Amino acid sequence: MTDCTFSSLEFPVCRKRRVEADFSGGDITSNGGVLLLRQADRLSGLTASVARRLSDARQRGKVEHRFAAMLRQRVFALALGYEDVNDHAELRHDLALQTAAERDRALASPSTLSRFENAADRDWAWSVHEALVEGFIGSHSEAPEELILDFDATDDPVHGRQEGRFFHGYYDRYCFLPLYVFCGERLLVSYLRPSKIDGARHAWAILALLVKRLRQAWPGVRIVFRGDSGFCRYKMLSWCERHGVGYITGLAKNARLNDLAAPWMETAAQGFAGTGLKQRLFGEFTYAAGTWTAERRVIARIEHGPKGANPRYIVTNLEGGAQDLYEKLYCQRGDMENRIKEQQLDLFADRTSCHKWWPNQFRLLLSSLAYTLIETIRRLGLAGTGMARAQCGTIRLKLLKIGAVIVRNTRRVRFHLSGACPDKALFMLVAARLVPG
Repeated sequence: MTDCTFSSLEFPVCRKRRVEADFSGGDITSNGGVLLLRQADRLSGLTASVARRLSDARQRGKVEHRFAAMLRQRVFALALGYEDVNDHAELRHDLALQTAAERDRALASPSTLSRFENAADRDWAWSVHEALVEGFIGSHSEAPEELILDFDATDDPVHGRQEGRFFHGYYDRYCFLPLYVFCGERLLVSYLRPSKIDGARHAWAILALLVKRLRQAWPGVRIVFRGDSGFCRYKMLSWCERHGVGYITGLAKNARLNDLAAPWMETAAQGFAGTGLKQRLFGEFTYAAGTWTAERRVIARIEHGPKGANPRYIVTNLEGGAQDLYEKLYCQRGDMENRIKEQQLDLFADRTSCHKWWPNQFRLLLSSLAYTLIETIRRLGLAGTGMARAQCGTIRLKLLKIGAVIVRNTRRVRFHLSGACPDKALFMLVAARLVPG
């Protein structure tokens, strides 16, 4: 590659001193915090676990860039804010990223990374998901008492003619419709789907697979399925009941539900008329939709304010008070939407611009792996600190994007991190916490 020569840049003077800039600084990086990503990866074994599972059809004697190194290169770069493969034309020479990827020379070029992604197939997608679930199980030192599995779908806009793209009426654009599954803040599934399907498509099969594997690891664990009204399907609810799985899902309102909730709605309307204050009540009753074979418990959250009645309904087989189940359990699923936003806004899960289907699924999973590493930093390194609930973008800004001078010789690689870093104490704390025990 031809080296470009950049002339010096002139800026306004500062205290009678000339201010100049050029790109001749040498081995300086803005990615000094990649060391934390490397620590989190070594502690969890994430990329090594994925790389072991990927089938490599290349001729081994002619391979320069192993899957493990390319996987780390791509995943770490996403976590650092480099969304495109083209970024690696220069980024591959960054000594910080080379060190994190366990290399001591130039990393894979954009064309090599593109061939790597386009080699993805169904088996690769299964393998990455298997590594995510096994990593989740392996991170527990003892069996959990209860696991709440959150299911949600989102739109992934596309702007080309990718395989499987369709127009979605609700989102009013061409898109994919990926399905995410989280357990708390831990990502278990990111499953790419075309957008011409029901939003709950394949959720039942994924739930069954997860329950089977989690109960193999922890036979006594209680599992709760949680989702919005888009996942309220009678076959799914019946399956949960037959297999001892709890569920709490939204239930789309209709005239019959409103009739059953009429006493509470009338009470709320009278309370608002008498006080002028917004009213909020809870009630419950049994209900069976036309396709259901049995009645189920429905909780009604009734609100009445200046804009009139605003009822919401959920269906559940869990025990507990109506208000507690709604406010303290069901409403907590809203936090999953923040995790999906982190995927798309901070970690570029929507960069599904490959033509073929499986490479796009693989790109979605690369983003998921980047999220998993940052979540490891947040869960283990930042616990009990002011950034224990920080989002991925904030963690990147505070701890990963740190300037450093790098000196590499035959004996060591030394990172001289910026002395003006405002979070150096936090960085040192996180680094110490991520050392394998």
